[in-house]
Amino acid sequence: MKYWMFLAIAIIGEVVATSALKSSEGFSKLVPSFVVVAGYVVAFYFLSLALKTIPVGVAYAVWAGLGIVLVAAIAYIVHGQKLDVWAFIGIGFIVSGVAVLSLLSSTSAH
Repeated sequence: MKYWMFLAIAIIGEVVATSALKSSEGFSKLVPSFVVVAGYVVAFYFLSLALKTIPVGVAYAVWAGLGIVLVAAIAYIVHGQKLDVWAFIGIGFIVSGVAVLSLLSSTSAH
């Protein structure tokens, strides 16, 4: 369970960093640029810890899937990005896929 927590921290770091990219305005603003770099450092460090027991394919699928969902939600809430019904359906499929992979697949480290 500890390694799944590491993966969760990695995902949060990546989501924070990716979300701050827009605010950094091409790395021209210092504070958001620092958040981007720090977020990715945290993300990759904790991903490396998670990969000690979670298979890389599973970890990356969960990382990417949840990252997409969380970044889309932040873009919707913070930056006013509009999402249509098809975007929500697609995000639902991503969440479903991550849940199946994480909870039901025998390739996942439980």
